[in-house]
Amino acid sequence: MNVLIDTNVILDLLLRREPYYKNAAIISVLSEKGYISSYISASAVTDIYYIIKKELKNKNIILELIKNLLKVNHIATITESSIHEALDLEWDDFEDSIQYITGQQISAEYIITRNPKDFIGSQIKVISPDEFFGIIIK
Repeated sequence: MNVLIDTNVILDLLLRREPYYKNAAIISVLSEKGYISSYISASAVTDIYYIIKKELKNKNIILELIKNLLKVNHIATITESSIHEALDLEWDDFEDSIQYITGQQISAEYIITRNPKDFIGSQIKVISPDEFFGIIIK
């Protein structure tokens, strides 16, 4: 099962943001154990680095976190055509448009996010980590 993990869930994991950390960690373990194939968009990696740097300020720790993240998650590429497709969506948040187009390209069954309302109009099922657990445990 291919899933696209939204930036906010990755940040919950890497920054150990409560009360969301546990759910993000479980998703990471599911990917590490091969129960799911999790992806993050290439553009999300740069966003994640930038946001974590503001909080942690230690480049070595940040690089180690990103390297460990990439051991568990696949990177979904962003192409020129991806950018054009995302622009054509005319969604309020361009980053969410990119995430959605990326999800389509990897044939994601789900986009896992804490902000499902940001993906109104998505043809991919958009669910929270809690909703995802309800599906995967069945």
